[in-house]
Amino acid sequence: MAKIKTAYFCQNCGAQSAKWVGRCPACGEWNTYVEEVVAREDVTPTSAWKVGTSSQQVAAKPKPIAEITYSEQARIVTQDAELNRVLGGGIVPGSMVLIGGEPGIGKSTLMLQIALSLRNQRVLYISGEESEQQIKMRAERLGVQHPNCFILTETGTQNIFKQIEQLQPDVLIVDSIQTLHSAFIESGAGSVAQVRECTAELLKFAKESGTPVFLIGHITKEGNLAGPKILEHMVDTVLQFEGDRHMTYRILRTTKNRFGSTSELGIYEMLGTGLREVSNPSEILISQREESFSGITIGGTMEGNRPLLIEVQSLVTPATYGTPQRTATGFDVKRLNMLLAVLEKRGGFKLGTQDVFLNIAGGLKVEDPALDLAICAAMLSSFEDIAIPHTTCFAAEVGLGGEVRAVHRVEQRISEAEKLGFQDIYISKYNKKGVNFSRFNIRIHAASRLEEVFSGLFG
Repeated sequence: MAKIKTAYFCQNCGAQSAKWVGRCPACGEWNTYVEEVVAREDVTPTSAWKVGTSSQQVAAKPKPIAEITYSEQARIVTQDAELNRVLGGGIVPGSMVLIGGEPGIGKSTLMLQIALSLRNQRVLYISGEESEQQIKMRAERLGVQHPNCFILTETGTQNIFKQIEQLQPDVLIVDSIQTLHSAFIESGAGSVAQVRECTAELLKFAKESGTPVFLIGHITKEGNLAGPKILEHMVDTVLQFEGDRHMTYRILRTTKNRFGSTSELGIYEMLGTGLREVSNPSEILISQREESFSGITIGGTMEGNRPLLIEVQSLVTPATYGTPQRTATGFDVKRLNMLLAVLEKRGGFKLGTQDVFLNIAGGLKVEDPALDLAICAAMLSSFEDIAIPHTTCFAAEVGLGGEVRAVHRVEQRISEAEKLGFQDIYISKYNKKGVNFSRFNIRIHAASRLEEVFSGLFG
């Protein structure tokens, strides 16, 4: 009887151990080690994707870097401008892209929509989670037809590569990597060993054939990509599809990109007919209102290289039950507490007995410190019950000393505010050094201290 070789793997980070341990020495999580079958002696481990014999006989040799020839390959430009932006200009031939997100966020819809939009490419969409009928129903809802988009419902990598050899697709989409299994690994689908082996086989296929591969991945309850951490290291690009399922807007964010910048993001709107690209997100993130209300301000932030003007909503009321509440949606609560302390210590506003509720409109999560001044102005507007004109916006960081600090790319923020019809913008006076603001038609108020800003707003 053939002997079976087993090992223990951490289901959180993918670390391997010869015996079971209670706490993972790599990530520190408890009770995450599971025994998995690695290999059997009667099965010779080899990849399901096999290259020709001639390439197997040629051994790789070191070569001076000066002798290496390089020719840039033309990217596959899709009809989705947001995806092109996130990938750095289009799909790179031979690249492997991993996209993750919460269940029901729209990953499969996005990938099917991209597959149907690649008119000049032969696309193979492999699904291990849904039937052909379910995918057809989604395609009918999207209202797009593509005669060269093929659907394969299969989870075994051996059969998948047989179909790939016959079809010769230009683009491959796998939904999802956790459902695939290789016959050379005895553990179940979704285990650390299976995810690693299946990804390695697909990576070998992508690099040797020059076919771009998209992988859809699951995420953990903490929001990280499920499976071993090596999965993210193996692929070329990692995309995160974010958003609240109860909101209509979705964000496609890059966390790793070997062929472009990681500071880009794409914004979509989820409709009944699929995902719609949002070319000017500032207009949809700002409420269309003709009158001003207290506690509402507009802040200029940067998401990647894209300037956004978003609405900040604040409600400050006297605390009724003992300890005041501090609640923030879409913003870091610790930074909110810091800004409240600055306003009380440096500005003299008694906010220690007030309940403070903060909301970033549109379901976005913002980490840009340039939103500090807009948040401070919104909280004081609600506290004093004085409305700030809806044609005024803010773009500056607030320091612990009450100083208004400069932010990067302030010209792009001002240009976005001017384009949307704003009349006034408050920035740090340190942003004016070496920059010509006379070309803007918007009134620019430069301040170095919070007192200067609030005296102009509240008198």
